Amino acid sequence: MRIARFTNGNDPRFALVDGEPGSEELVVLTGDPLYMPVKPTGERVPLSDAVRLLAPVIPRSKVVGVGRNYADHVKEMGNDVPTEPLLFLKPNTSVVGPDDPIVLPSFSQEVSYEAELAVVIGKITKDVEPEHALEKVFGYTVANDVTARDAQRGDGQWARAKGFDSSCPLGPWIETDLDPDAVAVRSRVNGEARQDGHTEQMIFDVRFLISYVSRAFTLLPGDVILTGTPAGVGSIVHADRVECEVEGIGTLMNPVIRRD
Repeated sequence: MRIARFTNGNDPRFALVDGEPGSEELVVLTGDPLYMPVKPTGERVPLSDAVRLLAPVIPRSKVVGVGRNYADHVKEMGNDVPTEPLLFLKPNTSVVGPDDPIVLPSFSQEVSYEAELAVVIGKITKDVEPEHALEKVFGYTVANDVTARDAQRGDGQWARAKGFDSSCPLGPWIETDLDPDAVAVRSRVNGEARQDGHTEQMIFDVRFLISYVSRAFTLLPGDVILTGTPAGVGSIVHADRVECEVEGIGTLMNPVIRRD
């Protein structure tokens, strides 16, 4: 089941995504499926230029990122493989949706893309064991963990580097039926392939990550966990177009702009 959040000029609404690529329709729902049963209203809206897809979820609480979770990415960045997950937080003000611009921050001259599988939590989760962790998941979406590398190096911690406005594109929708251990994670910049990894290459799998995170933070419905990025990260500049793709979900595209 694919669940989108959209607008066609009115307040944001939720819908099931029905149909094949290029001919999708939005089956409008009565309310937010994170908090209400999935119930169609009977209205169907073609997914066309008149419809704007939004970030499928705006976390009420937090986005939890996981750093250095693919060994090849750890190697390319010159770091040691962690013995435990490396966690950081992004504020919900960092979240944008499909086709929204990534606005390069004025304090950085070295901003990178990072394609990732994102986990959307569906139930209050605290101290869950790995074998029960997926029971707490609502679904999965695509994320771009945009990072100001120079600020990351210079600050000594990651809040500014990974938490600036527009640094967390999510979309295009949530897929509720996915095996998180068996999907490819890819990125392209201006149509050129940059990353081509697979979640089976993760150092810590999704079950373990949910369990580990839940021992530090109570996870609430709508919270998002970013599960790390494969090798191939690089810089983006004004006028670039970044595509992040997760097999079985879809492709998230965002233009890049600099306003200063």
